[in-house]
Amino acid sequence: MELKQRYEVQQKALAVLEQRVRQVEEQPAAPPPKRLAKSPADMKGNSTVATGTGAAAASGGAAGGSGSSYGQSLADDSQPAQSVSNLYDEASGFFGGGKFSFETGITYSRYDTRQLILNGFLALDSIFLGNINLDRIKADTWTLDLTGRYNFNNRWQFDLNVPVVYRESTYQSGGGNGGSAGVTTEDTVTRDPEIGDVNFGIAYKFLDESVNTPDAVVTLRVKAPTGKDPFGIKLRQSDANSNLFVPDSLPTGNGVWSVTPGISLVKTFDPAVLFGSLSYTHNFVESFDDISSTVNVKNPGKVDIGDSFQLGAGIAFALNEKMSMSFSVSDVVQRKSRIKQDGGDWQSVTSSDANAGYFNIGMTIAATDNLTIVPNLSIGMTDDAPDFQFSLKFPYYF
Repeated sequence: MELKQRYEVQQKALAVLEQRVRQVEEQPAAPPPKRLAKSPADMKGNSTVATGTGAAAASGGAAGGSGSSYGQSLADDSQPAQSVSNLYDEASGFFGGGKFSFETGITYSRYDTRQLILNGFLALDSIFLGNINLDRIKADTWTLDLTGRYNFNNRWQFDLNVPVVYRESTYQSGGGNGGSAGVTTEDTVTRDPEIGDVNFGIAYKFLDESVNTPDAVVTLRVKAPTGKDPFGIKLRQSDANSNLFVPDSLPTGNGVWSVTPGISLVKTFDPAVLFGSLSYTHNFVESFDDISSTVNVKNPGKVDIGDSFQLGAGIAFALNEKMSMSFSVSDVVQRKSRIKQDGGDWQSVTSSDANAGYFNIGMTIAATDNLTIVPNLSIGMTDDAPDFQFSLKFPYYF
């Protein structure tokens, strides 16, 4: 009887254990960490199951199995976090999240420069005789960018950008009140919001990311001189200070047609994403009715703005499902510009070449499934770059 009672107790214990095992088996398995099998742009809206090495990587290296549940798990695991997808869009410039997207962006740029001007000579190699003047220019620029993009078959992309520019510049110079060194005068010039240089771009994605290759996108951008050009704007002497010259108005464009080919590369090294870009801008020679800045003087001629190339590289991390952060460095190198009056020879413009370096800190925030918020701060690292730029963009996918 004791053995029979012990046997019944063991049977009840086994039944309880078996029930617990069944409960565990019936619960869904915890999904493995999501890894990037391919470019997130390729996977948005793609209901087909990934195959090859990408699918194996997404499933944790499994090489066998069959059935719809297994195939569905491959498709689910290959979908990256939305923050990573947004990160890819910003890094490559290829917005593959939908057929059409519209982006509204606002950018503020601050530029503050000082220049010491010496008008005189050195006596005994140590004593300066003449005038010492310190000039300062403070420029604030607000730009509203309206950009529409159309993505075709996740391979081609077409976009149109229309900027609206507002500018305000303050010019300061010493030597006011009859040349007094301790008196500084200033004058402010503003430009009401006007359309800048409208530009159109085409992008083609010719390489998809794999184990050994990155995502690669080539672009071609054309900019039209729809904004106010800087040539022919007169510099007028201030009544309060003979050392201070201010322009009649401020430009909103560079006045010439330009074309910019470029390439962007994006590669995943889980959990980081590396990206880089290289582009070259060629400015075409244009003729103007007036290229002189002297009052009451009109000189027609041609302008050849120097070509430039831009390169950049950075790294980004997905902080969570909704946010990612990136750090990058970019540099723009501008060649010297030339002008040619009608009947004259080409002349180089002094100090027209530039090297503008930036350190960029960016973030992407997935507000909704269709709306992304992209703040970015650029800090100038060279004298030719603005002190800082802050932009806030809102791309929306339809």
